[in-house]
Amino acid sequence: MAYTDIDKPSDYFNTSAVWSGDDSEHTISGIEHQPDFTWIKGVNIGTQHYLFDSVRGATKILISNGTNAEFTVAQTLKSWNSDGFVLGTSDDVNGSGRTYVSWNWKAGTSFTNDASSTGIGSIDSAGSFNNDAGFSIVTYTGNGSSGATVKHGMNQKPSMFIIKDRDNSNEGWMVYHTSLGATKYMRLNETGAVATGSAYFNNTEPTSSVFTIGNNDVVNKSGDKYVTYCFAEKKGYSKFGSYTGNGNADGTFVYTGFKPAFVMQKSTTTTYGWQIYDNKRGGFNPENDELVANLDSAETDGSGNGFPDFYSNGFKLRNTDINKNASGVTYIYMAFAENPFVTSTGVPATAR
Repeated sequence: MAYTDIDKPSDYFNTSAVWSGDDSEHTISGIEHQPDFTWIKGVNIGTQHYLFDSVRGATKILISNGTNAEFTVAQTLKSWNSDGFVLGTSDDVNGSGRTYVSWNWKAGTSFTNDASSTGIGSIDSAGSFNNDAGFSIVTYTGNGSSGATVKHGMNQKPSMFIIKDRDNSNEGWMVYHTSLGATKYMRLNETGAVATGSAYFNNTEPTSSVFTIGNNDVVNKSGDKYVTYCFAEKKGYSKFGSYTGNGNADGTFVYTGFKPAFVMQKSTTTTYGWQIYDNKRGGFNPENDELVANLDSAETDGSGNGFPDFYSNGFKLRNTDINKNASGVTYIYMAFAENPFVTSTGVPATAR
């Protein structure tokens, strides 16, 4: 079996180059695919995290650092194209004197599931999926029933999925992560430690066809519309796991099987945020430029605070910062590749 089936990760995930806003409509290019999920954040100034996807439609926004219901701003992300996307004039994504970055994932194959006809799931769902990359965007309407199941579109069990109520401004982002299991949960918009509860994922692991939800309003209020971003691990391209900090300046090394382009990590036991690092804002080790998914703050230059080095086969923590590398503390992460460590032909990948 090939080490990886994805020799060019940027066909499915890519971080944009940082762009400077100019208050005029323009195109962001160089993504190397047509995105279906685009996450935009201001770098040099405090802005919300704006999440767009092609299933809900361009200009429709959700915010990872808040509980806001979905809303529309016409002059934000107006459309996608084969190499990126088109921005309008809104300061949220294109303000003069501001810089921005985006993270982009490709789904691409649409699906609609009538659960009563297909026998897959108990709630109708629709969305877009990409089995090669292990990614899907799923929409469904809640029915309030504990143990409801939703088709996610992929042919592989999700390693992580994130659910948001699109209609309710009182409900945050619920996170399932394979390292925690279905009896536990975290919230993307909060700093809280891992918690236990059956009302979210019904203590039921996802399968290769469906994920299960409980009867809590955050995932399944009757009549409310939801979106879920599902990720399945692909060798040499994506990794979802956990590590234990060692509290040492020569920190824990986390093997991924690829050089990371993007890492988001969170302590499971301490009240710190969801920290995001990528290969475009810094571009050299250590990756000191941090954004936080649950905060609207500008980028932090955290030199000396335990920020990671990106290596050809994983990432390594530096320093003893409690957010990332406290002794004995467990952290979960999601990571996507810039390059696989070994190509599909078994040859070490060329450094880029």
